[in-house]
Amino acid sequence: MKSTIRTIGALLLGMTFLGVPAETALAQSGGAFAERVQVNGRAVTNWEVSQRIAFMRLLGSGGGGGIEQQVVDMLIEDRLKLEAADRAGLRITEEELAAGKAEFASRAELTTEQFVQELRGAGVAEETFTDFVEAGLAWRALVRARFGPRAQITEAEIDRAMALSSRTGAARVLLSELVLRADTPEFAAQSKALAEQLLRQITTPAGFAAAAREYSVSSTRETGGRLDWLDLANLPPQIASQILALAPGQMAEPIEVPNAIILFQLRALEETTPKAAETLSVDYARFFVAPDSRASAQEIIARLDSCDDLYGVAKGLPEEQLQRQTLAVADLPQDIGIELAKLDEGETTILTRDASQSILMLCGRTPELGEGVDREAVRARLFNQRLSSYADSFLAELKADAIILSQ
Repeated sequence: MKSTIRTIGALLLGMTFLGVPAETALAQSGGAFAERVQVNGRAVTNWEVSQRIAFMRLLGSGGGGGIEQQVVDMLIEDRLKLEAADRAGLRITEEELAAGKAEFASRAELTTEQFVQELRGAGVAEETFTDFVEAGLAWRALVRARFGPRAQITEAEIDRAMALSSRTGAARVLLSELVLRADTPEFAAQSKALAEQLLRQITTPAGFAAAAREYSVSSTRETGGRLDWLDLANLPPQIASQILALAPGQMAEPIEVPNAIILFQLRALEETTPKAAETLSVDYARFFVAPDSRASAQEIIARLDSCDDLYGVAKGLPEEQLQRQTLAVADLPQDIGIELAKLDEGETTILTRDASQSILMLCGRTPELGEGVDREAVRARLFNQRLSSYADSFLAELKADAIILSQ
């Protein structure tokens, strides 16, 4: 049963954690039930942290580092989600909670009682499972109530999306970008406010270009943020769905990526007969270099013709310095997906994120063979993508406004 639980952990959480002893969380002063952090006056205890770590370990999340801080962040977000739902007058009933727990357990082909028994065997209290499910249910209900009407999908948007996924229709777009710095909490707060201001004020391509020249930290600022034609299918679906909803001259909602907030304006959209089917997955590589060594990165790029050349560059270096992977377009981190969409096979760019700098290279794209598309399935996919975007932005607002005190 434990292997089944680990499987749903990988499917449901989409998160990576390094398995470390749960008692790490108890290494703080004050013992198991001392406060680890306060969120708007509500405590998160060491016990909750250690329990959530054990819960994640049972679900089989593996790889990556910093599990303790990631769990603390998750619990902070849970507090904010529940607090926001409470302010909106939303309550999860006992029946809804029981149904949510049963649904979660059923994905491991277990009853709630069997799932709880597995948890207890690993030292995880049922309360930890209950809190996890309750926060998720409350947040989903709040997001749907708050943003559901704004996230509705029109028939025209469905038509466009179906054209993109068919073998007889595709689209490409002309976009302009404005990239705002958000690599510190101070810059993130300033840029978020500026992005909202620009979204309200800019009404023309000329206005967007002027703002890009003044505020953007991207190299495209010199051209007013103008990008060349991009195949819409190469963009991350969350972004593509926003672009599909725009008319030329309109701007998408601000998109938050690591270290930056991005504004896009649609200049033109052209439906075409595709040369190839829609992209299913992307093969790409990242070669990490020192953050202050842009010149040496350019020297390395000058030696590259394909991703295979990176293996020669990385010879004798730590294995983690070169990463190559193939991911579905929908699973790409948004900032990486945006940059890869601008590249042709064998092209590179320099990516800065999370205090690291890397050479990002597109190795290839794997096309998807067209199949029949169900309109309601397309509507649901676009709706969920748009709703997810609203939810991410709303959670970022809650975190920015919260009083969070570490003990």
